[in-house]
Amino acid sequence: MPALICGSFAYDCIMVFPGRFADQILPDQIHMLNVAFLVPELRREFGGCAGNIAFNLKLLGGEGEPMGAVGHDFAPYAGWMDDHGVSRRFLLEVPSAFTAQAYITTDMQDNQITAFHPGAMGHAHEIAVPADAGFSWGMVSPDGREAMIDHARQFAETGIPFVFDPGQGLPMFDGDDLERFIEQASVVAVNDYEGQMLQDRTGLSAEQISQRVDALVITRGSEGSVVIRDGQVTEIPTARPSAVSDPTGCGDAYRAGLLYGLMAGADWETTGRIASLMGAIKISSHGTQNHHLNPDNFRERFIENFGYEPGV
Repeated sequence: MPALICGSFAYDCIMVFPGRFADQILPDQIHMLNVAFLVPELRREFGGCAGNIAFNLKLLGGEGEPMGAVGHDFAPYAGWMDDHGVSRRFLLEVPSAFTAQAYITTDMQDNQITAFHPGAMGHAHEIAVPADAGFSWGMVSPDGREAMIDHARQFAETGIPFVFDPGQGLPMFDGDDLERFIEQASVVAVNDYEGQMLQDRTGLSAEQISQRVDALVITRGSEGSVVIRDGQVTEIPTARPSAVSDPTGCGDAYRAGLLYGLMAGADWETTGRIASLMGAIKISSHGTQNHHLNPDNFRERFIENFGYEPGV
């Protein structure tokens, strides 16, 4: 049974600054910030959380159908999805809008500055989670505010367990909103910065959040990740990348691994390691959907990194 992945589709304009942001920003002048970064490298990639997660899930051999709103300029992305066997059944095209656009600048320490134009994403709430399409899992990832609220409620009403992945959309919600998401979700997945913001806005500790869901997953970049279940912490180690090229999209690759493990019924130790390895595979390639894998290679790398068969 497939997963339904609600979230954004976007064109990512990715720029690499061959230095450190910290060297260009004067701490005592932050109140009058006026900074320009020379970025000799520029790429335009297919992205957006729903698109990235669905692409990575397909690479793993899982079935995921992305759901979101796109604009009148979506044809090149649509062709890419068709070429890679990713379903477009639950996409809404908005003729009056552009597909969302992200402008991402990354420095040599993997810090990022992003500007985002939502475009058609503001119409994503016009698509509803289907109650009878046979989905085993869902995901609510960054999207329009109204869409994230509606889709979480619809998953809960239809009894489909889902992962709440607020990502960069988290600042749109206050504490009451976020507590409602937590009560509706089966799994909450955040990075360490988002996890602290989630705790600050809800007034709940990580342990308290974990007691309201099946699992709270917190990624910590090069320090690995943790799965917290009813206050008990399981450490998930990092996997070794073949190269470190571009961190953009690693979180989405990790979340695809989470979904794959959940759909396969794997234990959390294995599910977290599948997710960790997917992040390592992605970071070795530029862009969010330019990496490749096959089941045999994935199995070999899993054993090499973690010392046992994934069994899924």
